Amino acid sequence: MRRSQFKYDHENLKYLKLNRNLRSRVFNTFSWIAGSLIVAIMLNIMYAFFFDTPRESQIRQENRALSQDYEFLSKKYSRVDTVLKEVRSIDENLYRTIFETEPVFRKGVEEKDEFNELFRYLYMENKELVKKTFAELNQIHQGITVQSKEFQRLMSYSGKKADMLTSIPGIQPIRNQDLTRTASGYGFRIHPIYKIKKMHPGMDFTAPTGTEVFATGDGVVELVEMSKRGNGYTLVLDHGWGYKTSYMHLDGFNVKTGKKVKRGDVIAWVGNTGLSVAPHLHYEVHLDGNPVNPVNYFFLELSPESYDKMILLSIKSGQSFD
Repeated sequence: MRRSQFKYDHENLKYLKLNRNLRSRVFNTFSWIAGSLIVAIMLNIMYAFFFDTPRESQIRQENRALSQDYEFLSKKYSRVDTVLKEVRSIDENLYRTIFETEPVFRKGVEEKDEFNELFRYLYMENKELVKKTFAELNQIHQGITVQSKEFQRLMSYSGKKADMLTSIPGIQPIRNQDLTRTASGYGFRIHPIYKIKKMHPGMDFTAPTGTEVFATGDGVVELVEMSKRGNGYTLVLDHGWGYKTSYMHLDGFNVKTGKKVKRGDVIAWVGNTGLSVAPHLHYEVHLDGNPVNPVNYFFLELSPESYDKMILLSIKSGQSFD
């Protein structure tokens, strides 16, 4: 038998029997359930907001550890990068001066696709740190790869250094110990025929016709040209390593095209052919296709005092001989 429910009436001081229908009881039940659910959801939200689950706590600890690792790697990268910069400085300022080689092109840091794929799954607070670290590590890897190739190239050059030293022009092209045959040097000079200021890309040495002309470095005869105009009888030696020497206004040749010569070999004789006002030798040195001042390539036979005198004599004359 279902029990009855009563409510106490304070005004009449008696109990009144409560008559509840089914609809009222269902409504009260659902109200109680809904209220309980709302309270449970709010409690759950508050708990999730203020407290971590064991898994979330573990992930946060892992993230903190990873952040510390990335910071450590970043500091380590800075030290390694400093060493790499010092190596590059030595490479460019010392070894390249010795071997006269040009630096190779260094590409910038490129982000790889796998890095970008990884970044999609990182938290925003760690994404930039991870991205920066990967970029720095990639840069170190590229730098080490390039430097290793550069050192291999320099080692190959060092093995050929002896040949290079004998090939570079290093003596005067005629006998001129007392420097009295030094006539006109490199630079702008008054042309003896046209009487205009013109670039003189070599040095002139006065000497009687028939004076011996020497190869200033080991090389191969590239050109033997007999002409009555311009530079007259001309001979060109290819010394390798980007060096070539030219001997002009000659009277005759002692070698043929393709012949290998050694430094000091007699290759021709001084003459007065082409546009020349007197017997003399016009001598040029070219490096990588560009004329350079020959006075810088007499280091094997000139003392510091003679070298200073040679420079003064080469710039003293305002007119060239060709």
